[in-house]
Amino acid sequence: MIKLTQLNGHPIVVNSDLIEFVELTPDTLVSLTTGKKIMVRESDDEIVRLTAAYRRSCRVTQSENVVK
Repeated sequence: MIKLTQLNGHPIVVNSDLIEFVELTPDTLVSLTTGKKIMVRESDDEIVRLTAAYRRSCRVTQSENVVK
C-alpha cells in the first residue's frame, strides 16, 4: 500500500498491486486494474519510487519471517 494525495488535498492509500498504469494529463492520473481512475498530486516518478520502496519493504518482512 502506498500513500498518495488526491488533488483536493485528501490523503488516500492505494494498493500498488492494483496500479495498471500512470499517465500525466498534465495532472497525474492513476488507473487501477479495477477500472477506477484517481487524480493525484504526486508525480509519476514519485509513484514509481513509493511502489518500489513498498515492495522492497515487503521482501524484507518476508525474509525476516522465514524459519532458519
